[in-house]
Amino acid sequence: MKRAPVPMLAMLASLAVAGCGILEPKLPEADAAIPAQWPLPPTTAMAATPGAVQTQDFTQVYAADIGWRDFFVDARLEELIARALENNRDLRTAVLNVERARARYRIQRADRLPSVGINGTMTRIGGDDRSPSNEFTASVGIVDFELDLFGRVRNLSQAALQQYFAQEEARRSAQLSLVAEIANAYLTLIADQELQRVAREALINRQQALSLTEKRYELGAVSALDLSQAQTSVETARTDLSRYAGFVAQDINALSLLVGAPIEAASLPTRFELQVSGLSPLPANLPSEVLLRRPDVLQAEYLLRSANASIGAARAAFFPSIRLTGAVGHASDELSDLFDDGTKFWSFSPQVNLPIFQGGRLRGSLGVARVDRDIALAQYERSIQAGFREVADALALTRTLAEQKASQEALVAAATRGEELSRARYEAGSDSYLVLLDAQRTLYAAQQSLIATQLAEQSNRVVLYKVLGGGWNENSI
Repeated sequence: MKRAPVPMLAMLASLAVAGCGILEPKLPEADAAIPAQWPLPPTTAMAATPGAVQTQDFTQVYAADIGWRDFFVDARLEELIARALENNRDLRTAVLNVERARARYRIQRADRLPSVGINGTMTRIGGDDRSPSNEFTASVGIVDFELDLFGRVRNLSQAALQQYFAQEEARRSAQLSLVAEIANAYLTLIADQELQRVAREALINRQQALSLTEKRYELGAVSALDLSQAQTSVETARTDLSRYAGFVAQDINALSLLVGAPIEAASLPTRFELQVSGLSPLPANLPSEVLLRRPDVLQAEYLLRSANASIGAARAAFFPSIRLTGAVGHASDELSDLFDDGTKFWSFSPQVNLPIFQGGRLRGSLGVARVDRDIALAQYERSIQAGFREVADALALTRTLAEQKASQEALVAAATRGEELSRARYEAGSDSYLVLLDAQRTLYAAQQSLIATQLAEQSNRVVLYKVLGGGWNENSI
């Protein structure tokens, strides 16, 4: 049995010890300096009642585990979200960025394994004092493979892997933002449609009042001032109706852009119903650590890990590197004799590089890697702090908006009754048109405020769902 050549055994032994050293520093711990619980506003029930015990453990189900199909109950809205996830160009770009990061990781990971290839060459050599001659070779071997003695290649591969993970979280964050944007655009469309309906009803009522005022003016029962005021109120309502019609058209255009395709009339809302979520309001006592499950926070964490791995690669550059090139094959002066007996050959060419003087390049590269790590750490902490504020702001509005809606509903009811009484007194000739006009304006403003409050309440629930990290799963886990 033939023994393997000594250089080949040396090469195999060198491959066995590759990647033994790791110079990556310990990952620094983030100090975002945020409380363990979100600060509850005084209007929150649990804050107003010290020692209150919650009956349901909401911490068992995080927002990130609630799929958007479970959160939203409007069938038309779910259809629009599903279409947007397929057609939206921004989301498509995020998906392609993930594919690119995956391909880069595969390229970098390939450096950890030797590249084996087959090579065939023909060399013709000649000169003034020698006759031209040919040399044909066919070989298989390894070319320029770096032994990862100090973990440089491994750290570069790890950095690329963390970059890939970060891009995946960026895609999830883009999808989460898209779901929330579509929901808010859909809610805005519903609210503007209702405002348009209110303006249309106000226009009809004021046109009826104008008709009555014109008849009374012809009979001399009212002055020209009353007639002018009635005409002014009609044109005001007509202007509002046109303005809200423009808003509705803009809302549809915004939805079409988010969906990435034209929206049919059957997919648009047909009635005023802002309750798009079938779940109870999200709790105000979730621990702040749930922020760590947000896609943007996870993205910042992976970028921090990537930057930390790059420090290990920069440190390894200070140490010697060994590159191997080896091949076995056949060589002959004639192509027809290439694989005959006596044409076999082997070669083994290790190359050792020991950095001595680099003009500060290596120290500069290490300094850049350390600064990049510190920047990534600061951005990670910043993302946690920003997420904490977003959730705290949404929680602060959860109860206050509900109270505002209740008071606005009571105001609309009172204003409606006041407008009815004023209209009856005006038609009976007991009050001037100015009294009726004031009652109409009060009712109109109260109706607009109620719609705006209802929109704000539902939009805040969508925002809270988003900032807690939910919305990128299609179904609950």
